[in-house]
Parts: sequence; C-alpha cells; structure tokens
Amino acid sequence: MDIFYQFIETTGFAQMTWGNAIMIVIGIVFISLAIIKDYEPLLLLPIGFGAVLGNIPFVENMALGVYSEGSVMSYIYFGVRQGIFPPLIFLGIGAMTDFSTMLSNPKLILLGAAAQIGIFLTLIGAVFLGGMFDSLNFGIKEAAAIGIIGGADGPTSIFLASKLAPHLLGAIAIAAYSYMALVPVIQPPIMKLLTTKNERLIRMKPPREVGKREKIIFPIAAFLICSLIVPGAISLLGMLFLGNLLKESCVTERLAQTARTSMIDIVTILLGFSVGASTQASNFLTSQSLCIFGLGAASFCVATAGGVLSAKFMNLFLKDKINPLVGAAGVSAVPDSARVVQMVGQQEDPDNFLLMHAMAPNVAGVIGSAIAAGILWSILVH
Repeated sequence: MDIFYQFIETTGFAQMTWGNAIMIVIGIVFISLAIIKDYEPLLLLPIGFGAVLGNIPFVENMALGVYSEGSVMSYIYFGVRQGIFPPLIFLGIGAMTDFSTMLSNPKLILLGAAAQIGIFLTLIGAVFLGGMFDSLNFGIKEAAAIGIIGGADGPTSIFLASKLAPHLLGAIAIAAYSYMALVPVIQPPIMKLLTTKNERLIRMKPPREVGKREKIIFPIAAFLICSLIVPGAISLLGMLFLGNLLKESCVTERLAQTARTSMIDIVTILLGFSVGASTQASNFLTSQSLCIFGLGAASFCVATAGGVLSAKFMNLFLKDKINPLVGAAGVSAVPDSARVVQMVGQQEDPDNFLLMHAMAPNVAGVIGSAIAAGILWSILVH
C-alpha cells in the first residue's frame, strides 16, 4: 500500500493546483480558437498545446519542464531563451515577402514607421506603472520589452524580451502572438471609428511595376543602411534581407523554397510549442502578466490608430490620396493586417482592392519593428 500511495503522490492529479487547471483551460481555448475560428492556427495551436503540457504537474526531481536543467524541453526552449528562433523565422519571412508594392510607392513606408508609435507610448506607460506599483517591478528594460508588443511582431517581441527581460519572456510572447491572432477582431472597430465613409471609399492608383534590378538591390542597400544606423537590428534584419535576396536573385530558388516552407514550419512548431510550455501557472498567473496583457492590448490599438491617423495627415498634402484604412497595416502582423484592410475596404466598396497597397506599410512595419527593437537593445544593453 505504501508503494501505491507513493505512486498516487507522483501523479499530476495529486499535485494539480487551481493555477495549473486555469492554464490548461486557457491552452484548450487557444487550440479551440485555432481550429474553430481559424485564428492564426500555425501559432495558436502549438502554443495552446504547449500551455497544456507545461502545466501538467510533475515531481521536481524528474526534470521535465522548460525551466528544468538538462530536460528535453529546456533544450528546445533554449532557442527561445537565447533568441535563436526569431532570426530564423525572419529568414523565412524574407523568402516569402515581395517588397514590390513598397518600392513602387515609397511614401507608404511612412505609415509603417508611424505605426511604431505604439511601441514607445507603451514603453512610457509601463515605466509609469512600474513607478506607481512597486509590485510590478517594471524597470526601463522590462518596459521596453513590453512596448515592442505594439509592433504586433511575435518574433521581434521574443527576441527583445530574451535580451532585456527574460523573466517576462513567456507573458510577452503569449501576449504578442495572441494579439497577432486577434487582428481581425481588434483592428476593424478602430479603423471604422477613425475614418469616414468617404475616406474608406478612396481608390488608389495601381502600383507601378518594379524591375528585377530594383528588387535585387533593395535587400542589400536596405540592410547596409539600417544595420549601419542600428547595429542592434543586424540579427533580425540580416536574416530578413538574406531571405529576400535568396528569393529575388532567382539563382537560389531551392534555398528560398526551403527557407519559406520546411525551415520556417519547423521553427514555428518548436517556438510556439516551447513558448506555450513556458507558461507555467506559478510564473504566468501574476499581476505582472495581467498588466503585460493590458499594456500589450493598448499598444496594439495605439499602433493601429497611429497608422490610420498618419495616413489622414498625409492626405492633407497629397494630390493622390491614400485610403486611410491602409495605415492600419503598418503594424507587423504580416499578412493579416493587410487582409483586414482589404476586408474592411470591400465592405464599403466590393470593387476596391486595397490588399497590394496595404502590403507596403505591412512589410515596412516588419522592418520598422526590428529597427525599434534594435534601437531599444542598443540603448539599454548596458
């Protein structure tokens, strides 16, 4: 009987806490959203299952979790903790991305830059809250890591958090990917609130055709300019532009195909699963985590509004008007934000095609969020 009782004590049922149960339910909700609602299934499904796995209690000496030295999960999580996975994802994104629309209408780059305002306003808000509530323990580094959620760029959020606030990595990663998945829910009300019907009906000229030479020169020139100004962004932007050069050079199609398919799929599985597994209740269900979710939501909303309002401001000086909805795509959720712009635009005019125009600030936002992360890391590394 003693052996039987010892076995019972080692089971997850005996060691289960309310916190573990809550996190398991949250993981199942993520899985349900991925399958039933099709919200970012490539991300939410592995994250959700990882959250379920990470909250199964185990005997401490068994070393099974992501925080247990020498465990299999800790080796997988090493790629998140040391910022290895995000640049690999950027390589795949670069191999998928067509910068033609951005190159054909460079002024739309400003919308991608304007949307980054959410990052810096949230940073200020996090510092303010950290000063008001000592229990939050938000210093300037933590505030910077939280603020980057506003870029709606999961890999960049993970990268910066791993460098500046590794103890907040799980909460920041979950918040960033959650809001990326909820782009179709969060953005449309803000877009409609800040625009008039006539503005939403604006039709933009078709983008000009961009030549092959421009497409090849761009990743090289852009990397040199950005990295010399912000060396802290080398890891992310280097991989992004390398992937794009593999695609546009037309002489390394096999490498580009691998980067945008097999490699990015493998890394996404490992990153999502290990991030989910890091959300153990004892570390995740805290006032810090709840505050991070609130600040992340505010950051994302401000970023969306910043892009829309910037487009409206630019229209005061432009002969060829920009549909302000396009500004909402300045956040880095590629290509979901651009799709939302297309969807909202076609609700007003079914024959108005904004997707290609929206991709310009969308990909500019990816570059912008990486540059913002590089700036913050460079300043706060000491």
